[in-house]
Amino acid sequence: MSQLIVYQYPKCSTCRNAVKWLQNEGHDLTLRHIKDEPPTPEELAELIDKSGFELKKFFNTSGEVYKQMSLKDKLPSMPVEEQIKLLSSNGMLIKRPIVSDGTRVTVGFKEELFKDAWKAL
Repeated sequence: MSQLIVYQYPKCSTCRNAVKWLQNEGHDLTLRHIKDEPPTPEELAELIDKSGFELKKFFNTSGEVYKQMSLKDKLPSMPVEEQIKLLSSNGMLIKRPIVSDGTRVTVGFKEELFKDAWKAL
């Protein structure tokens, strides 16, 4: 099966469920601890580009750090490059898990989304 990189936070139940689902499908996983080793700005820019999603989808809007920094009000006027640097500076700001095979990218875990993107052939 395919080799996937999973940017995840091990204490996050959503991340654990996603990892378990991917392993059950037979994928080889490279797990990256999103807090200890967040994606670089360059990696994030590539993930965002390949995902086809808006940048705001990569923000963990329900997280404490997002709320403490009042990012709901600040992000609309913040340049894209600055938003990406901000995400890279604190992995807890990033919606997780992010899964990529180098071509496709998913953000978050919904089983239906994973079936479409990562179901074993």
